[in-house]
Amino acid sequence: MDLPIDPKIAERIDLLEHDWNHYGIDAFGISKEHLGNFYSLLGLLYRYYFRVTVHGIEHVPDRGRAMVVGNHSGGLPVDGGMVLTSLLLDHDPPRLAHGMVEKFAQQWPFVSTWFSRVGQFTGLPEHAVALLEDDRVLMVFPEGARGTGKLYRNRYELVGFGTGFMRLALQTGSPIVPFAFVGGEEALPTKFHFKSIAKRMGLPYIPVPAYLVPFPMPIACDIYYGKPLVFEGTGAEADRVIEGYVDRVKARIVELIDEGRVARRRRLDRLLPMDTTEDDTPGEAIP
Repeated sequence: MDLPIDPKIAERIDLLEHDWNHYGIDAFGISKEHLGNFYSLLGLLYRYYFRVTVHGIEHVPDRGRAMVVGNHSGGLPVDGGMVLTSLLLDHDPPRLAHGMVEKFAQQWPFVSTWFSRVGQFTGLPEHAVALLEDDRVLMVFPEGARGTGKLYRNRYELVGFGTGFMRLALQTGSPIVPFAFVGGEEALPTKFHFKSIAKRMGLPYIPVPAYLVPFPMPIACDIYYGKPLVFEGTGAEADRVIEGYVDRVKARIVELIDEGRVARRRRLDRLLPMDTTEDDTPGEAIP
């Protein structure tokens, strides 16, 4: 059943510089109607549940190809939905970003088609190249599913980055806009995983927080975008060169995470001046 489309969301979608046919479908099979349903739901979560504040969004180019590359934060990919929403609602002009969906999600009934209708495609290099060469924005989480699988005790510690995104950026001449998503680890502080149940469902894991329900709490989150990083090359460079470039992106994301966590701690200190508990205690909601 389709969700009602928020008129303000519909206005933002109408501002997208895409060529839509008579049925509201573009060359990649993306549907304006599906986008309206999708972002009407995400918009509610963005504005009222996670109360996302975005910083530095002007660093995302107004037009042309770009890759926004950041950390996974929290046991579920809420961060991806909030980043997508920030670019549609808070970037002027609005930009439709495309994520690379984990292959396991394509095994679920109806999910593959629905994801495609909202511009989220299976994480294959050919899909990424086609989108970037059409001057689109590509959202990338180089940690992959391992990033969302981090336990709370390892919050904001980046796991190993894949290098494929860097070769894609070089091959397509795309600038990389680093970002940090801060707050997801507190919204869903994962203590352990239901691995056996997840395996039966075709999932890499099911996150379980201390309060046992695998659903994030309504804790305010922030997105910090950094200045674009541009690297020279063709994508065919030696592994050591590519890995050096990736390390530079990773280091910048760490800086943005640290910036966000410091700002978060300061806000908490203003709210709870006598609090001396450990940083980022789960369950502390920020207005």
